[in-house]
Amino acid sequence: MEIIILPTGADVARAAADAIEEQVRSGPSVLGLATGSTPLGTYQELIERHRNYGLSFTNARAFLLDEYLGLPATHPQSYHSVIRKEFTDSVDLGSDAVHGLNGVAADPAAEALRYEASIEAAGGVDIQILGIGTDGHVGFNEPMSSLASRTRIKTLTRQTRKDNARFFENPADVPDHVLTQGLGTIRQARHLLLLAVGATKAQALAAAVEGPVAAVCPASALQLHPHVTVLVDSAAASKLAHRDYYQDTFGRKPQWQGL
Repeated sequence: MEIIILPTGADVARAAADAIEEQVRSGPSVLGLATGSTPLGTYQELIERHRNYGLSFTNARAFLLDEYLGLPATHPQSYHSVIRKEFTDSVDLGSDAVHGLNGVAADPAAEALRYEASIEAAGGVDIQILGIGTDGHVGFNEPMSSLASRTRIKTLTRQTRKDNARFFENPADVPDHVLTQGLGTIRQARHLLLLAVGATKAQALAAAVEGPVAAVCPASALQLHPHVTVLVDSAAASKLAHRDYYQDTFGRKPQWQGL
């Protein structure tokens, strides 16, 4: 796990976009896309590179991390709709190349199995974008989620519903349940990019990267992955006990090594 502390959220977005661009330019790629506010800067950076610097996504496919249970793909707050609005409609990544969970599937458990199989059939995810919740969740793997979990139904905590209420006209409209890739599923991606911006993420980030691997902080499961890049701004890094070490090692990192 490499922790890279950058001055601002804009720096985090550029660094994440650099890693994704390198992957996409290397050949056919499978991207793991996350929603929420944290990846927005990265998506805007990638859109800019597509429009002005020839970055093409025609050889890429994408899989979404999660979806609200009960929301059809046409609902403005479904993650199908959100990712199109925030990213994929602005680049040359066709709608048939973007795969998500069906929030209104008649059999959600069967839908979870189908989605697992579709990721496997695509050859797995090359690079997965992740955010972290204030309670340490990744995807919608809430505290006490199994560290080996696969795509499944989860019940949202009150805190997550409160955090997400800003996206809905009425807080009561936030669904109680979701379909989400599990921690075991996420950890099968070849490269994980964990992004954290702002002081509200500082406590969860410190627990995830410096605390014990424990279900109470689902993001701590990423410590078990062989290739994780953690990109954070100064505010999100404020509670890291080994901050000086991370900055020193990154400052002396060989340029050829990349992320």
